Amino acid sequence: MQNGDDRKIKKPSYLTTVIIIAVITSLVFTYIAPKFLWGKIIPLPYTGTGPLKKEVVISKAEPSTIAEAVAKKDTQAVVGISSVEYERQYYILEKQVEGVGSGFIVDKNGYVITNNHVASPESKKLTIYLSDGSTLPGKVLWSDSTLDLSVVKINAKNLPTISLGNSDKIVVGQTVIAIGNPLGLRFERTVTSGIISALNRSLPIEENNKQKIMEDLIQTDASINPGNSGGPLVDAQGNAIGINTAKVTTAEGLGFAIPINIIKPIINKVITTGTFKAPYLGIVGYDREIASYINADIVIAEGIYVADIDPKGPAQKAGIKKGYILLEVDGKPVDTMVQLKTVIYSRNIGDKVSVKYRTLTGNIGTTTITLGK
Repeated sequence: MQNGDDRKIKKPSYLTTVIIIAVITSLVFTYIAPKFLWGKIIPLPYTGTGPLKKEVVISKAEPSTIAEAVAKKDTQAVVGISSVEYERQYYILEKQVEGVGSGFIVDKNGYVITNNHVASPESKKLTIYLSDGSTLPGKVLWSDSTLDLSVVKINAKNLPTISLGNSDKIVVGQTVIAIGNPLGLRFERTVTSGIISALNRSLPIEENNKQKIMEDLIQTDASINPGNSGGPLVDAQGNAIGINTAKVTTAEGLGFAIPINIIKPIINKVITTGTFKAPYLGIVGYDREIASYINADIVIAEGIYVADIDPKGPAQKAGIKKGYILLEVDGKPVDTMVQLKTVIYSRNIGDKVSVKYRTLTGNIGTTTITLGK
């Protein structure tokens, strides 16, 4: 029973509940958490005195990738090359054959590097396509089918150029960019990127129904297609480290380039004298990479194996014999044919070079060779 004096019990208000919870929470974080919870149940709060790391923002005004930076720096110096040759058929008739490739300017006064199969002395008409849309006739000043290299001259001034790097310093895995005109001039100055896949590759190819071996090539997975031949392979700084020259069509991701160092002494002499005449050593040499292609019994760990020798040549006169291994020329190690040719090509006909060698019996000797014509 209830009497008239009974009253209803009042429940706590919402505001009172919030205040009670806040007081309890503050007590927990002030007295209980530091002793029993921090670092055990609840992660420790940041107590460092240094500034927090700032977010890194890439400016939209600057190139965001190596390929973009290199493309901006080098593409204006890459040219298209169209050549016309005549092939004789049935001993009387001639057929006009037009080829398209790439090249790149290495001197502001119009010196262009490319492949021999792109521009050769047999080319009847050579047209150079510049990045500004203009075209100029070109003239082959020097060419070598064995090296697959040519130097072409155009009459122009103050042209954009690509600097030459050092192919002796490159390493497997570093970033490279190929620039050229794959599949013809419709796709001019295409930029592809990749890495150096391998060094000192030897590549057997067929040219004019004859087998030959291209030596000491740079292998890359940067996409290289017909028309890229003669274009530059450049490093992350935009320096040319190779000249694109061939692609294995039976496998994907295999492109090849000639090391740039072999052309450096040649282009310097062409610019200075108007041509280049290779000094003559008088040997047929194999490095360790190519020796296995020629003769499986030839095993060398260093140097250049003298496979044959001109009986009247400079090397023979200086005492070098077939089977010897050339170790150094003028104090520089020569472990590849490109290294040997680079040293020899930097000299002149008539110059004397010091050669360190190993004989058939393993003895070490030195001699001086006077380079011939």
